[in-house]
Amino acid sequence: MTRWLGIDLGEKRVGLAVADGDVANAIARPLATLVRGRSLEEDAARLTAILERERIEELVVGLPLDVSGDEGLQATLTRTWGEALAVRLGLPVAFRDERLTSHLAEARLGPMKRGRSGGPPSRTQRDAYRARVDREAAAIILQDELDTRAGRRSSTGDTQDPQETST
Repeated sequence: MTRWLGIDLGEKRVGLAVADGDVANAIARPLATLVRGRSLEEDAARLTAILERERIEELVVGLPLDVSGDEGLQATLTRTWGEALAVRLGLPVAFRDERLTSHLAEARLGPMKRGRSGGPPSRTQRDAYRARVDREAAAIILQDELDTRAGRRSSTGDTQDPQETST
């Protein structure tokens, strides 16, 4: 049984999702949201316990492509981070187009809850909601990769193989 970790890498947070089983039957589910470290080493250290506990065998990292499908600066930074992390952890990595995943995650979760007495949400509420969105986006990224590998259409409508790299 293979176990995958989906990763939605952001500047402040890292959304995580997990799936296991064979590709045809695997279902991704949100797992956790971590605060980004100041370095790759800090991020790897935070992920190591999760990887060991969940017995992860492969990473799937969301790649923030430009609207045109090209890799811009953020996609290049994400690819560099993902490849370095995979080498450091000794795991294969695949990159999955993540365009629209945060939007889809927000649609799945519904609107952010209002604050007290119907006012604007508090900072704590906003942070908690963003963390949920990051986890849900990671699940969408991972499920899209699994669906593509199984020959099914992904939730983002992408039927082509993503830009992948294995380490």
